[in-house]
Amino acid sequence: MAFNQLDSEFLQYLIDHQISPGDRLPTLSNISAELGISVGKLREQLEVARSLGFVSVRPRVGIQREPFSFATAVFKSVMFSLGTGETAFSQLAEMRRTVENGFWHEAVTRLTLADKEQLQDVVNRAYEKLHGDPVHVPNGEHRQLHLLIFSRLENPFVKGLLEAYWDAYEASELTRYARYEYWLGVWQYHARIVKALMADDFEQGRQLLQEHFELLPMITAVSG
Repeated sequence: MAFNQLDSEFLQYLIDHQISPGDRLPTLSNISAELGISVGKLREQLEVARSLGFVSVRPRVGIQREPFSFATAVFKSVMFSLGTGETAFSQLAEMRRTVENGFWHEAVTRLTLADKEQLQDVVNRAYEKLHGDPVHVPNGEHRQLHLLIFSRLENPFVKGLLEAYWDAYEASELTRYARYEYWLGVWQYHARIVKALMADDFEQGRQLLQEHFELLPMITAVSG
């Protein structure tokens, strides 16, 4: 595979030397001497790699290779495009719906009993917040439930896309002004989806997922 299209000596160095997650790198001076390029150019390339989450730089630790996360790069691209108005959140939501629908059966058939019980716990916590005094919006539980359903997939690109979607969803504050009835409706669907998963009725769960997607446009008018 032609990795030289990366146009970065620093990234090429990580690949050529098979730097694994958790490994510490030599100093930029040492890498500069080995590659024959300036420290200044390497530092620029390091910042790009750092912004993409490929490496971290910390005091007393130095440069360290981080595990690959597709979500990091996707989230920054998404937020930039939303900020410039070149894309709309509805387009991102449409892609997310397609991804979740397409990988639904592969994801849910991998869930363990412990996973399903954890999903039920998430639903219970969400209802406690919705019926509490005062009422709290279960934003964290919303993200946790959906990502947990797809957590057993062995596809970092799919999982990264979904993580980036939820990061953008939270940053957009799309549901900030959603009515209480919206959240009740959402979690009624979530409860039914989890019930279907507990019964191994995966197709019923998928159908409920599709129906619950239709609730999202409701909040566009509320927040717009």
